[in-house]
Amino acid sequence: MRRVIRRMAGEVLELAGDTANLLLVGIRTRGVPLATALASEIETMEGVKVPVGVLDITLYRDDLSTIAPQPVVKDTHFPTTLSDSHLVLCDDVLYTGRTIRAALDHLTDYGRPRRVQLAVLVDRGHRELPIQADVVGKKVPTAADEVVEVRFKESDGEDGVVIMEWTEAK
Repeated sequence: MRRVIRRMAGEVLELAGDTANLLLVGIRTRGVPLATALASEIETMEGVKVPVGVLDITLYRDDLSTIAPQPVVKDTHFPTTLSDSHLVLCDDVLYTGRTIRAALDHLTDYGRPRRVQLAVLVDRGHRELPIQADVVGKKVPTAADEVVEVRFKESDGEDGVVIMEWTEAK
């Protein structure tokens, strides 16, 4: 995973042109450690600390009624203004595109970045909306009945990507 994140950080820098006004924003939950890891790698490469924000899209999801009777909304925060920023939205897995649509809707509540790009660790296909990542760690072909789980050492004790068959809870 370290090598993939290093490559992704290089691609983010190449797309941005420089680190001026660069802002990485992780979609809660697993997009946050990805954004943090990319920022750390960019700091190693360029010697510049890139700010990292956190976006909680819970109330912007179109499946809100199916995820929990009382969804828990957590903090959304940005270390700097979004206006005139080159914002890179970070998430662990790109699947249907609905999470990214919700994130874009939520971002408009906070301002208008000059540019928004998308970086994902895993693109598993099966899109339902016309959304595509600008930076992809790995494309992983999956079946619709599979689940892709990304694990980060900071939150899960290990780095890795696991593909499992989806089973309905009983």
